[in-house]
Amino acid sequence: MNTRGLINNKHIAYVDFTSHLLLLAVPLSLFIIIFTFAIPNNSFFYLSLFLVCGVYTLSYGIAYHIHKQNILRLWQHLEQVIHINDTTYELVNLSSQYNSENAFLDALLQKAVIAIDDAEMGSMILVDKNTSRLQFESVVGLDLEALRKINFTLEETFQFRSTNGRCDKAVVINNMKNINAKSTLTSDDQHALLHASTKPICSTLSSPIRIDGKLYGMMNLDSSKMEAFGDYDINLVNILTSEAANAISLYQKSKKIEIMADYDGLTELYNRKKFDSAILQWQHEPDLASYIIILDMDNLKPLNDQHGHQAGDNALKAFAQSLKKLWHSEFLLARYGGDEFVALCRGPIETIEKQISQLQQDLAALSPGIHFSFGIAQYVQDWASAFKQADNNMYIQKGLKKRPAAEDCATNKINHTH
Repeated sequence: MNTRGLINNKHIAYVDFTSHLLLLAVPLSLFIIIFTFAIPNNSFFYLSLFLVCGVYTLSYGIAYHIHKQNILRLWQHLEQVIHINDTTYELVNLSSQYNSENAFLDALLQKAVIAIDDAEMGSMILVDKNTSRLQFESVVGLDLEALRKINFTLEETFQFRSTNGRCDKAVVINNMKNINAKSTLTSDDQHALLHASTKPICSTLSSPIRIDGKLYGMMNLDSSKMEAFGDYDINLVNILTSEAANAISLYQKSKKIEIMADYDGLTELYNRKKFDSAILQWQHEPDLASYIIILDMDNLKPLNDQHGHQAGDNALKAFAQSLKKLWHSEFLLARYGGDEFVALCRGPIETIEKQISQLQQDLAALSPGIHFSFGIAQYVQDWASAFKQADNNMYIQKGLKKRPAAEDCATNKINHTH
């Protein structure tokens, strides 16, 4: 908690001097008036008045102290809630910095462990929607490799058992050893759960994460202390997991939007816009030349005409998948438009030409077969010039393929005339 927070706490918790004066002076004055006019003036008069005023002053002091502590606790709770909201808001705004959902979950879990005072370790367990099997996806202070060897289902978790299968609220387990001993997990899996950290886990606070009404996974916060978590922590974690669900959902949606903006929806290759921007980051290597390759399908229109547009789409996807398998992920691939694909590769030209020749044979052997023409040009510095040269080479090859067909047609026409 920062200094500004402490100043605000004191300002809110403390009552000013005027208020203290009124709360003490008015009742004490009433006591004096009542004692003076209603109680006979005898030897016990002053003693009784002193005792009553003393009891009231003491009670007021105790009540004020309790009130101040309650206000401080409430303010600290509010600050933690605000901190949780700020944390998830920050994560969502910085989601573009994370390369994968796993990296995003790592950051989210680290923030969660920091936000809950007694949490020393933590894990994110994701649910497979199809099989209901679970996998540890992210950890803090635990051995992820050991935990990933555990083979278990949602039904075997204490979260499932404690909520009668609903998995709709946070639950606290204060004796993990006894809980796991009652499960159907193997002894090795139980040992891995308890000893995935340097210190044995004694308490766990587990909260489900639901996205769009479906169970996405569970966030577990662990402690080596017995009975480390209480109702206050449960309330915080409920807020935290609710915000986490929103953050994960927004992250997933932002990534979908990013994919839609950067990738071709049919082939899942880069689109032209993304490819053109990725070229700017291309690193030339002194030992291996860079080559631009333009590949253009020869028979997309015949496929569409003879077998329907679905066959044409399937051919484009098959072509794209073959290109992905052919060239390393470090190379750039894109569907540049229509039936035209572009690749930027490194390597000896002989190797690239041999790979493309084999690709032509493999695709032609499909049913229906896929045929394409290609052009290659070395890329040194001038991208536009290299692209134009590769494009010209591709059209020359495409023209050469059409010439024999035209010559055969002319020969057949002459023979038919004679």
